[in-house]
Amino acid sequence: DFRPDDVHDEYQKTADWLRSQTKHRPQVAIICGSGLGMLADALKCQDSFAYSDIPGFPQSTVQGHAGRLVFGELKGKTCVCMQGRFHMYEGHSLCKTTFPVRVFKLLGVKTLIVTNAAGSLADGLQPGDIMIIKDHVNFPGLVGLNPLSGPNDDKFGPRFPAMSDCYNKDLRCLAMEIAKQMGVASLVQEGVYAMVGGPNFESIAEAKLLHQLGVDAVGMSTAPEVVVATHCGLRVFGLSLITNKVVKSYEDSDSVNHEGVLEVGRLRSQTVQQLVTELISRMDINNNSTNNTV
Repeated sequence: DFRPDDVHDEYQKTADWLRSQTKHRPQVAIICGSGLGMLADALKCQDSFAYSDIPGFPQSTVQGHAGRLVFGELKGKTCVCMQGRFHMYEGHSLCKTTFPVRVFKLLGVKTLIVTNAAGSLADGLQPGDIMIIKDHVNFPGLVGLNPLSGPNDDKFGPRFPAMSDCYNKDLRCLAMEIAKQMGVASLVQEGVYAMVGGPNFESIAEAKLLHQLGVDAVGMSTAPEVVVATHCGLRVFGLSLITNKVVKSYEDSDSVNHEGVLEVGRLRSQTVQQLVTELISRMDINNNSTNNTV
């Protein structure tokens, strides 16, 4: 029979193996979305591991996702960075796509930063803009595809975790402040992200439905990792790099492709890297909400 203890041991085995391979003890974990893996390159004193070498880790199969776990220092804080994430559409179970998050928790991580490439549904969000995620609509989760399905592992968190504050407000405010100081405030706004299953991009009718529901940007990841991170008590900051406008009209002849998504990632990668680096530099690592701007 399936028992949470058995599964907990799997996470623990991976965490123990990583501990034995690196002296780094990360406080912050970063998950890099399509074309945003350069965040890992900024880490100093790196130890890096191919996913294929890490016990228990799934494999990343998507172009724009390098498939490496990189440990290192960033602005005096110890970080671990996933260069490439896992997606439901690759055939992974949601337990597998979120596997690294619980490993990070066991390694001592307190804060998770998630980035993704997303399509814009909001009229005010253009390709190249950065959307700080204030909330999400987790469509797979709403129909029962949830990484927390099955017996609950009480060592990580409660059976029924609240999701009303899963994107930390202090970190969102700090990121907006940093964007102002960087002179890129016109590129940055808050919004609601929706996760759909993929791998196909949305039909026009689906795009119109999402828009009517108040969704600002749509992608194929992030929500499961955030659900698991929130369940196990991690503080979360999320951002979407807007790489394309989602087609919402039958008169519109545009269509989206993955190469275009990666191209915008390349053009805006410096700004995203600077924003995230500065956020990590100035965040209070101990989750004291009173001290987040120091």
